Amino acid sequence: MRRVTLFVNGSARNGKVVAVYGTLSDLLSVASNKLGIKATSVYNGKGGLIDDIALIRDDDVLFVCEGEPFIDPQTDGRAQEELTGSHTDWLTLNVGGRYFTTTRSTLVNKEPDSMLAHMFKDKDAWGNKQDPRGAFLIDRSPEYFEPILNYLRHGQLIVNDGINLLGSTALLVGVLEEARFFGIDSLIEHLEIAIKNSQPAEDHSPISRKEFVRFLLATPTKSELRCQGLNFSGADLSRLDLRYINFKMANLSRCNLAHANLCCANLERADLSGSVLDCANLQGVKMLCSNAEGASLKGCNFEDPSGLKANLEGKKCANLKGVDMEGSQMTGINLRVATLKNAKLKNCNLRGATLAGTDLENCDLSGCDLQEANLRGSNVKGAIFEEMLTPLHMSQSVR
Repeated sequence: MRRVTLFVNGSARNGKVVAVYGTLSDLLSVASNKLGIKATSVYNGKGGLIDDIALIRDDDVLFVCEGEPFIDPQTDGRAQEELTGSHTDWLTLNVGGRYFTTTRSTLVNKEPDSMLAHMFKDKDAWGNKQDPRGAFLIDRSPEYFEPILNYLRHGQLIVNDGINLLGSTALLVGVLEEARFFGIDSLIEHLEIAIKNSQPAEDHSPISRKEFVRFLLATPTKSELRCQGLNFSGADLSRLDLRYINFKMANLSRCNLAHANLCCANLERADLSGSVLDCANLQGVKMLCSNAEGASLKGCNFEDPSGLKANLEGKKCANLKGVDMEGSQMTGINLRVATLKNAKLKNCNLRGATLAGTDLENCDLSGCDLQEANLRGSNVKGAIFEEMLTPLHMSQSVR
């Protein structure tokens, strides 16, 4: 593939580097689009009309007309040399000890206002230093300079092994700093957008069972597992050993925790709404101010023979509305000030439980063992106390 530099007839500024393909008509169409004119003919730098695309050579400088005769853009010999011969000079650059070979037109044409263009547009204008091999010395990082040179060659961010740079944020940042240093404005804009797009989006997707099991297996048994605030929504965590894990403020809504061992786990302020904890081991669990509305806790074991009691206290209203805890072992459980409105506690063992100030409105407590349970100040409006294993004592006064 050949490439040429196109200028509007009579001008030596704001040229465009384009690829040459197809027919002469195709080139004129590209020129019209790039230069914003209605191109009808093309001349070389000496005013020769080009009527066959085969006459065009790689790195030629061409002038596009709208039908008017060729106009020499410069009468100064030095400028004429600049437009024809000097822009195709081959140069060797020594960048941080690494050598790059390119043409003057590559460094000048795409970004004419950049530092590189000013350094090499006019021979010796900047007094560029050269090493013993004649290569121009540039004290910059070769790793970051190479993508810039490739961009000036063909307008894409490509490293030498052909891998697109857009996959490496660290490399993009380094190239961006070099682009700013050399004043490659169009590249700066592309890089800033690419860096922004390469930043990983915040992942709020729920953690799956497979991911969590892998996490459990990779954690030493004596290490404290902290899962505060993590999203497990809808995950299947059934039958897993989750003892002593800190789930404080975690999202466990709609989780399957049936038969899971949650002994001494911290579920403070966790969202357990709609979750299934049937037959789970909840000995010594902490559920202060948790939300378990609509959850199923059938046959759960809250009773710890060692005396460690589960704490579901609701200082700021632990929400257990509509929870199904039928047949659960909850001896000595602390449900103080919790909200159990419309909950199903049928056949539960609540012996010695603390239910002071608890909202038990419309709660089904039929068949429960409430011996020595503290119900002072609790709201039992509409609650069902049928088939009680032990009668309520007056000292357990309720309102």
